[in-house]
Amino acid sequence: MRNFIQILALIFLSGCITQFTPETEEEKELLVVEGLITDQPGPYSIKLSKSMPFGKKSEASPLSRCLVRISDNEENIYWLTETDPGTYLSDPVAFRGYAGRSYKLYIDVSNGDRTLHYESNPMEMTPVPPVDSVYYEKTVIKEDFENFGGIDGCQIYLDTHDPDNKCKYFRWDFDETWVLRLLWPVKNIKCYVSDTSKVINIKSTAAFSESRIFRQPVAFISNTTDRLSREYSISVNQYSLSEDEYVYWEKIQNLSDQTGGLYDIIPSSVPSNIFCIENPDEKVLGYFSVSAKSFKRAFIKDDFAGLLNQYPDCPSDTVYGDVEIWGLDVSVWVLADYPPGSWGFGSPRIRILTEKRGCADCTTRGTTQKPPYWIGD
Repeated sequence: MRNFIQILALIFLSGCITQFTPETEEEKELLVVEGLITDQPGPYSIKLSKSMPFGKKSEASPLSRCLVRISDNEENIYWLTETDPGTYLSDPVAFRGYAGRSYKLYIDVSNGDRTLHYESNPMEMTPVPPVDSVYYEKTVIKEDFENFGGIDGCQIYLDTHDPDNKCKYFRWDFDETWVLRLLWPVKNIKCYVSDTSKVINIKSTAAFSESRIFRQPVAFISNTTDRLSREYSISVNQYSLSEDEYVYWEKIQNLSDQTGGLYDIIPSSVPSNIFCIENPDEKVLGYFSVSAKSFKRAFIKDDFAGLLNQYPDCPSDTVYGDVEIWGLDVSVWVLADYPPGSWGFGSPRIRILTEKRGCADCTTRGTTQKPPYWIGD
């Protein structure tokens, strides 16, 4: 009887549990600004949106019909045009950034019967040195022993230095491309797949007598992807930062380590360099970045042990003879088509099918068009 009463009490208490939502001083919607201008050819992009309420992932809604412009310290003004909802692009012919100049961002947002004006702090573009080298080293994830093969990974590094000792705060990202070749004799068998980095990579040399960086980790590639199966290329972009922007990225980096995603939850406690003229206490998310940029590309074509097969269990059915295949190129695709006699005298036509389009068409992940920078076949 006593146990029965305890069980009833637990059921009653569990039914009284309600979700707790903490009280915060954060506004339900905040202006989010993502923008970067460099000394490389444009166009440059400014993305504007409204954040979701506190505690939700930042699937922000684009902010359209704003007036966006950038000025420099030589009194030039450059207007940006909205090309997609919330995306504003500069004119690449009229505007290009220059190291040594300062830039300000201006945003006019219509809010019902009034217009709110936002400005950034003036941001100087610090010169950035070239990337000296980008290179890789094989790393052993698992050693070869007895009847089990080894597993290799690939760690990519860079070296750089500033002989003028002007650039002391750095940020890096990268663009990567690799060759994907499918295992079956299909039409679209070879593609070039591309991706971009999704982590924050920064470093300061302010505490040292010279601005020199050696063996800075850029990316690690494990055996669980197909990046290393054929040919791989990485273009590393190096940006100069001001001290304030370095602090901004450092805080975002710390938060992304805690939340598990770069922009999963961005609290307004991270300072921005953008403010509202009418209400300076209003919090703005994001940053107007002004950075000189250099880059260097490297290619990797090597043998790595233990790469996983990314296309297991592709075949799902086999069809014999010239029969109609229901759902062809819609829900099923042909992996291989063998004409009559291929398997011996009198053998019928044989088609091997798959229900996974990616097994039969590499364009589900990439393009058959070879990039202009690609070396080799």
